[in-house]
Parts: sequence; structure tokens; C-alpha cells
Amino acid sequence: MAESRAGLIELFDAERKVRAVHDALARRGRAAMLAPLRAAVAEAGGARAAPGLGPEEAELRLVCVARLLGEFDGQDVVDLLIDVLGSDYPEARGEAGEQLRGLALERFEQVARGVERALERLPAGSPALVELPQVLLEIPEPGAALLVRRFVAHRDPDAVGSAIEALAELGDREAVALLEPLCEDGRVARVGDEELTEVTVGELAREAIELLREGEVADRDGA
Repeated sequence: MAESRAGLIELFDAERKVRAVHDALARRGRAAMLAPLRAAVAEAGGARAAPGLGPEEAELRLVCVARLLGEFDGQDVVDLLIDVLGSDYPEARGEAGEQLRGLALERFEQVARGVERALERLPAGSPALVELPQVLLEIPEPGAALLVRRFVAHRDPDAVGSAIEALAELGDREAVALLEPLCEDGRVARVGDEELTEVTVGELAREAIELLREGEVADRDGA
């Protein structure tokens, strides 16, 4: 019992120190911290850990970086958060997505422009292209759905699949016309949170259209 209690005290002390260091770094301001944070993302490898840096350490660093980036704003901050969102590490992606959502509540235009840049600069296969529609899904801004629609035209089928699912969940009925040309699209997309399932883009589009039309009918019947 005493050993366990001592371990808890040690844990509390460690967390207190982490918070104190985080706050101290945040007080240094964006101008002082941006270069070190950018270097930390590069050192952790973004999508992969750099040679000599194990995946657990890389993920830990990217989580800390994303959390600290959330203290600032600006286009560079948004781009770095999206870079972390493109990593192979689920915890880091989750933290980056949370920080992007928080930033979007106060600086939606900054996040929107960052998403637009991501669509241009990120290669097909980047996890960020799959994550971003899901991040946008939870941002209560009319422009969020418009950004999600842009992913439907992407060459990455996984990004397209994620966007289709997000549009269905948003109930974006105006997207039906956008989805109809995809109904016979045979590209395979991997969808799902923890367990990925392979399904064609066409199947996803047809299912989403059905759900959106059912919602429209239900609204008319309830009016």
C-alpha cells in the first residue's frame, strides 16, 4: 500500500512539473517557440520516426508538440498541427485534431486556409487527408461542410471515403449532387476508426445518398 501511495505521489509530482514546463514555454510566445516546435516535428519524422528515434518516443514528442501548438495561432501553427495529424501515431493525431478544433472555434479562417493548403501540398496516402474531414465534422461552422466537400474530388480514395462519411453524418443534403457521379466508382477506400474496412467509393456514395435522402423525407414528413 505504501509503495503504491508513493508511486501516486510521484505521478502527481511529475504531472505538476509537466504542466509548469508547458505553461512556461507557452509564455515565451509564438515567435520564440515556432522554430523549436517545427524542428521537433521534423525530428520526430512527421509520418515516421527519424533514425534512432523509436516510435514510442516519437509519438510522445508529437503529442507534446501538438499540445503546445494549441497555445498559439497563425498559419504556421495550423500547418504544423496538420503535419502532426499526418503522422502514423494515433495519440498524436488525436491531440493534433483536438487542437485544430479548438483553434477553429476562434480562428476558423486560419484553419480553413490551412486545410486548403493541405489539399494542395500533402501527398496521397497521408493520414491527414483522412483525418481532416473528421476534424471538420466537429467544427460548428457553416464553412466546415464546404471544406469537406473539397475532399470528395481528391485522388486519394481513403480521403474520399472519409469525406463521404463526414458529409453523411453532417446531413449535408446539398452534397447529393456531388456524390451521385461517384456511385459507380470502383476505387477501394479503407474506412473505420479502430478496425479498417475496405469498401468501394461507389458503395459509400450510394449509402450516403440514401441516408441523406431519408433525412430529407423525414424532415418533410415531420413538418
